[in-house]
Amino acid sequence: MGEMVTTYEGWYVSHDFRVMDWTVWKSTDPQKREQIVQELLDLTSSYSSLEDNQQGSFGVFSILGQKADLLFLHLRPTLEELNEVKNQFDKTSFAEFLLPAYSYTSVVELSGYQMRPGTDPDTDPHIQARLKPILPKNKYISFYPMDKRRDGEDNWYMLSMEERRNMMKSHGLIGRSYAGKVKQIITGSVGLDDWEWGVTLFAEDPLQFKKIVQEMRFDEVSARFGDFGSFYTGCRLTNEDVNKYLHI
Repeated sequence: MGEMVTTYEGWYVSHDFRVMDWTVWKSTDPQKREQIVQELLDLTSSYSSLEDNQQGSFGVFSILGQKADLLFLHLRPTLEELNEVKNQFDKTSFAEFLLPAYSYTSVVELSGYQMRPGTDPDTDPHIQARLKPILPKNKYISFYPMDKRRDGEDNWYMLSMEERRNMMKSHGLIGRSYAGKVKQIITGSVGLDDWEWGVTLFAEDPLQFKKIVQEMRFDEVSARFGDFGSFYTGCRLTNEDVNKYLHI
């Protein structure tokens, strides 16, 4: 049995993907639509204001393709707060025009592979900033869930700690080579959702998503041990963008 790696957890995260019922939305009275949009903007403004006090983070994104239309991305200190956000949002008038597409519940995670000896994650400000991140305000987002393979000789969890640490070091070097081009938030979902990790990438140039994922596919960690779910790519929406998005 391989030695278990220590993990360090921060804020809880909800990726909430929804499909917009445009037919019903367009048939709604224009004045009522205006009221619904204003209610939504007031709510999302309150979500965003939590960033000022370091009590969470929030972003809304328009998703490309047909898997979903919108992503509401929430980070909160506790699962109870995430659940409260979901219940609050589902009670809004705007939620009546949305259908569930996909959701992913997880927690921001750093692994012991990445920790320098002697580092105290509870007091190190750099580690705390990574465990409780404010969402980057880049134009584009890409999200995908993933597992580590457990098939025969390609069983990640049966490798020694040294083997895993060396491979993750090589894997991490690829990620660091994209510093300034791609920002990422890694979240763990073992025991919380269907996959083991979620990877959320942010960039000003969406081609960087393709480049970093393609390069990592040739690294042994991904080539031998990575299983990936669906990819969701989208554009960040400000409140002004949301207002334009919903106006017919």
